[in-house]
Amino acid sequence: MTKLMTPYINRRHLLVAMGAGAFAAGLETFNPVTAFAKAPKLGVFVPGWYRFNIGDIEATIISDGLLDLGSATDQFPAAPADEITQIMKNEFLPVQPMMLEQNCLVINTGDRLVLFDSGMGADQLFGTQAGRILKNLAAAGINPADIDDIVLTHAHCDHCWGMVADDNSLNFPNAQVHISQADFDFWTDEAKLQADGFVPKFVAGARKNLLPYRDRMHFVKDGKEVLAGVTALHTPGHTVGHTSYVISSGNSTFLNVGDVVHHYALLFQNPQWEFAFDSDPKVAAQTRLKLFDMASTDQMPMIGYHFPFPGLGHIRREGTAFDYVAIPMQHS
Repeated sequence: MTKLMTPYINRRHLLVAMGAGAFAAGLETFNPVTAFAKAPKLGVFVPGWYRFNIGDIEATIISDGLLDLGSATDQFPAAPADEITQIMKNEFLPVQPMMLEQNCLVINTGDRLVLFDSGMGADQLFGTQAGRILKNLAAAGINPADIDDIVLTHAHCDHCWGMVADDNSLNFPNAQVHISQADFDFWTDEAKLQADGFVPKFVAGARKNLLPYRDRMHFVKDGKEVLAGVTALHTPGHTVGHTSYVISSGNSTFLNVGDVVHHYALLFQNPQWEFAFDSDPKVAAQTRLKLFDMASTDQMPMIGYHFPFPGLGHIRREGTAFDYVAIPMQHS
C-alpha cells in the first residue's frame, strides 16, 4: 500500500489561512453601510505663523501666502531651460507653476513690535493664495494696531502692498515706516506711471501704500542701526535701494535677506542667474554672491522671504557654489 503523505503546514501558513477564512466569513455577515463615527472633512489648514527666538528677541514668521510666478524658465530667462527643468525635477517641484512663499517677520524686542515687509495685500496679480498677513497675524495673537514699526526691504508689490486696505484705511495705524530713500523715490515716482512693462503697476501700488505713511517715514542708511538690534545692509540689484537686515540679540544673529535670493533650489547652485524682476540683474547677481559668501563664512543663519515656510536656514559653500540647509522647526 502507498502511504499517503500529509502536506506540511507551518504556523505562519495556518494563521494566514485562518485569517483569510475569517475575513471571507465576515464579508458575508457584516456589510458596513454606515460609519458610526463618520467625521466631516475640516478643510482647515495650520495657521501660517511660526515663533522662535533670536537671543532675547521673540521672533514670529507670518505667512502672507503663496505667489504664483508662472514658469520658472520665464523667471530666469537667461538660464538654460533644461538645467532649470532638471533642478526642479530633482527637488520634486514643477517648473510651472513656480510657487513662492512670503515669510514676513515680526520681532518683539520688549520695547517695540516690528514687522519686516507687509505682503501682497488684496491684489491678485500673482494668484489668489496671497494676501493672508492680517488673518495670520490674528492667528499668532498679534494686533496690527500694536505694530510700532514696519521695516521694508524694498517697495515691490509683495513687500509693501499690505500696508493700506482697499478702503484706503491704514492696516497698521500706529506704525512708523523704515525704507531706503532710493527705493522710496524710485517706486513712488509719478513719472514712472508712463513707463513700460510691470513698472507702472508696481509704482501705482507703491504710491497707494507708501504715501499715506509719508509723514512717519524714516530712511535707512547702509551699516547703520535702524532700531535697537536691527542694522541695515545695502544689497542693491533687485531694486535700486534694496536693503537686507542683520538682527542681533545676545550671541544670536539672523540675516533677513529679502529678495537677494528668490528660490532655494535654483539660486544657491547658480547665484549668477538673473531674475526677471531684478532692476539691475548683473548687480543683483554680484550682491547675491557677496551676501552668500558673508553668511557662509560667518555661519550666519538667514530668513528667506520666498523660501519654503518658515524660511529659516543656513548657507554653506558647496564647491564653487552654495547650498541651503533648512533649520528644523521646533514645537516647544
